[in-house]
Amino acid sequence: MKKHLLAVAVMALAAGSAMAQANDTLAKVKSSGSLTLGVRESSGALGYTLGDGKYVGFHTEMAENITADVAKQLGVKVEAKYQPVTSQNRIPLVVNGTVDLECGSTTNDLNRQKDVDFANTTYVEQVRIAVNAKSGINDVKDLNGKTVATTTGTTSVQLLRQNKRAEGIEFKNIMGKDHADSFLLLETGRADAFVMDGSILAGNISKSKNPKDFKIVGEPLSTEPIACMVRKNDPAFLKAVNDSIARQVKDGTLAKLWDKWFVKPIPPANVAVGLPLSDATKDAWNNPNNKPKEDYNK
Repeated sequence: MKKHLLAVAVMALAAGSAMAQANDTLAKVKSSGSLTLGVRESSGALGYTLGDGKYVGFHTEMAENITADVAKQLGVKVEAKYQPVTSQNRIPLVVNGTVDLECGSTTNDLNRQKDVDFANTTYVEQVRIAVNAKSGINDVKDLNGKTVATTTGTTSVQLLRQNKRAEGIEFKNIMGKDHADSFLLLETGRADAFVMDGSILAGNISKSKNPKDFKIVGEPLSTEPIACMVRKNDPAFLKAVNDSIARQVKDGTLAKLWDKWFVKPIPPANVAVGLPLSDATKDAWNNPNNKPKEDYNK
């Protein structure tokens, strides 16, 4: 009986230790010598893959800089490891410890804050509508009777249905497994429109075979603060992430990354997204905060 109780106690202690380390990312990184980044494969210029395990983009490179700053803080070499994530699994993989830092295209909202903590906002997005340039669709009202694509695990269609301009409009909704799949639905004519974050739409259009065949139309459906995710209740790591973001804003690194990924031509097609730095994003950089989207859309 005593041996059994001792075994139970040892197991409980081990579980507690594992859980404590899961919520102490800096200790985990220091002991393992690596930091696992959650990266996207088709989130426009924010983050995408070139294939063969190569991940690039504005938020991907920012996350690599955060990894380097964490290494300096800890005084050890830290390898950035890459774990592709989707809209469906990004939060579970952060929560269960598979991913340490997810910097992709995740909107900070009150519902998600129940499961993860968000770093300060680094991109303020607007949800838009992409269509074929010859479709005749120019606004929400033109979607009546049409087929609208969006990506599984995102909130874009809910935003469309909640929009006042969509009252009385009926449309069919089909889902892509990721953003590239959703754009393919539009590109092949199976969908009349693709509703998603503007940068994701612009990025997928720029990488398409014929970018001039598509356009982004209508007024923004919603304003969304995009930020990196970390595990809840890990204030030391969250501070390290925010300190690195602040450093990148202060020394101009983030502005240079913006120019690199949103203004200049980007691989693989060497086509520019052509998205100038918005006042809303600039304001978020200059006034660090992690306000949820509900605060933006009051």
